[in-house]
Amino acid sequence: MTRQRTLDDYLAGYAEILAEVSATGRRLTRDELESRRSLGERAAEDGLGLRGLVVGHLAATRAAWPKLAASAGAGLGTAHARELRVAAESVLAAAEQAIDAIAEGYERAQRLAVRQEEAARREFIDDLLYGRSDLGRLAQRAERFGLRLAQAHIVAVTAGPESYDDTHPVTRRVEAALIGRFGDRRVLLTTKDGRLICVAPADQESVVREFAQQARAATDGGRVAVGRPHPGAGGVVHSYEEALGALDLADRMRLDAPVLRAADLLVFPVLTRDREAMSDLVRSTLGPLERARGGAEPLLATLDAYFDAGCVAAEAARRLSLSVRALTYRLARIHQLTGADPADPLHRYTLQTAVIGARLLDWPASEL
Repeated sequence: MTRQRTLDDYLAGYAEILAEVSATGRRLTRDELESRRSLGERAAEDGLGLRGLVVGHLAATRAAWPKLAASAGAGLGTAHARELRVAAESVLAAAEQAIDAIAEGYERAQRLAVRQEEAARREFIDDLLYGRSDLGRLAQRAERFGLRLAQAHIVAVTAGPESYDDTHPVTRRVEAALIGRFGDRRVLLTTKDGRLICVAPADQESVVREFAQQARAATDGGRVAVGRPHPGAGGVVHSYEEALGALDLADRMRLDAPVLRAADLLVFPVLTRDREAMSDLVRSTLGPLERARGGAEPLLATLDAYFDAGCVAAEAARRLSLSVRALTYRLARIHQLTGADPADPLHRYTLQTAVIGARLLDWPASEL
């Protein structure tokens, strides 16, 4: 059985160093300084506090001084005071060097431990969000970072105007806000590919709402997407992918909602599940718009605004900064080119589905 080290183990050789320094007035050698650094590292690894190390060295210096002082002044007569002062300065300088080396080694060990912890955390997050690790081992590692993967989790992702990492002020601000309100609720806040990510138990909806509010405020209106809750280790990556998909969908569909929920957008993946059929619908329904002056995009944008406004021409015109007369002309032109009347309920459904498909497929910018 390994013996647990005591403070005396970290003071080993220190009294002898002080005695030699007192007698010779020299400074600590390179080897002596390195031995103190090594002892500082070992103390950090063993969990001994730096304060205890410093106090121990100061106490050892004070305890050794009476004997060192007597030795320095023995037989010196009138020179006693001067030699005693020289010895005291040498001992204090040696104590300063030794304590500084101890602290340097201690801090070096702590920095290494922090880097190792950060590397382990980043590896865990990568495995968690990409689903590359053995799920059983992943669940065991998750406990270390405050997650219980046996229960269902929900993932929220924020994309802002810049790239964020774990040390970014925005990340720290959001983290502080969540901890300040909820404390330890087994929530993981991290970053991936420049985005803020929150992994929370599925029954902690208030955490997700607070994350969305704080993240949007900290990122000056960044967009938040929330995946659906899914159970198990694989459920986290599933929810994460849904949130990413919602962000991508928002860009393609030009959705302006500040918070997107994957559960509200399920119709879009359904529409694109048969890509060939959707491409055929877009080509046959909207393809004729390419014959218009200026191409298809202005008329496609008109349909987009018209449907988003609930087919209210005045509101659609306002959103497009057009007069109602100009908007009405555009709708008539669409009817003329496609044969489909946006005012007709059956035609409207076909046109709206085709418009959604066009945005999902990035038409007309991309070939179908």
